[in-house]
Amino acid sequence: MQAHAHKLAHTMAAAPPYTRHGMSVISVDPGDPPLAALTRAAQVLAGGGLVAFPTETVYGLGADARNGTAVGRIFAVKGRPADNPLIVHLADASQLREVAASVPPLAQELARRWWPGPLTLVVEARAGLPAQTTGGLASVAVRVPAHPVALGLVRAAGVPVAAPSANRSGRPSPTTAAHVVADLGDAVDLVLDAGPCPVGVESTVVDTRGRVPVVLREGAVAREQLGLATATDGAAATRVASPGTRYRHYAPACEVALAGPGQGATLAAALTRAGRRTGLIATTGAPEGVIGLARFADAAGLARVLYGGLRAAEDADLDVVVVEGVEEVGIGRAVMDRLRRAAA
Repeated sequence: MQAHAHKLAHTMAAAPPYTRHGMSVISVDPGDPPLAALTRAAQVLAGGGLVAFPTETVYGLGADARNGTAVGRIFAVKGRPADNPLIVHLADASQLREVAASVPPLAQELARRWWPGPLTLVVEARAGLPAQTTGGLASVAVRVPAHPVALGLVRAAGVPVAAPSANRSGRPSPTTAAHVVADLGDAVDLVLDAGPCPVGVESTVVDTRGRVPVVLREGAVAREQLGLATATDGAAATRVASPGTRYRHYAPACEVALAGPGQGATLAAALTRAGRRTGLIATTGAPEGVIGLARFADAAGLARVLYGGLRAAEDADLDVVVVEGVEEVGIGRAVMDRLRRAAA
């Protein structure tokens, strides 16, 4: 009886929303989000609104993928190029048929092994899917998120949810609700705040339409894990099918300088001596005169702190942030890809 009462209370109760910079925010338990909060967010989506929500990778900005007008608002709010396709989030693999014209065997196998999870698959788009969702392409990028809040929202909505990262286009991706609020203000109808995202970099994108799998974007699932260590890299002609590959991304307002492994403090100290206000993201502490922004122990640790550290550099009004690189193995490939784009 007590267990039933607890479940009922959880189902009915959600933390009351609060307003931050004109944006309505609901705090939810990241592991067990209340049904009331998910239902409210689903209602916003059903009404053509935008909901920012956490995934295991970064926070997403969601709209009903079938509603071209609502999806168009995503592009307007983000300042995103109209030809940059979105990732469509599904409740489970069976929902693929709602957005895909066909599901090749490779897609079926990868979905079986990795969904829910941070793996995005590119397939042929089903006729009738709005051009806003596909970026005007014949393909669509899809995944089933593993974060309980993201998965719960898509299930509650009952529709595929198109959602790129919830930030201004080109900026560092948001890994907390505070990052979303700072970038988008009151342009979003509702934010589900479940704390920081556990992975910190975006999903891996694999084109499954051909005979050979093509890795279009490095991400949270490493090639080695996928068994695609020798898969073809996405050439310029095919990378258009993947979000986040054709435009400058992940960049803070200040300069980003890359240092070799173990060399971050040395470079940061030299820049400081040259009169530049310098921050450091590295495996070691910051030397005198340098602002320590974040420390990490390995590539996965850098993934978790990278975007937050870049944003902290902006908040401190720095001239340059030095980031120590990592070996390009596993998730290190994704991290170094993001760093190169930020430093471009």
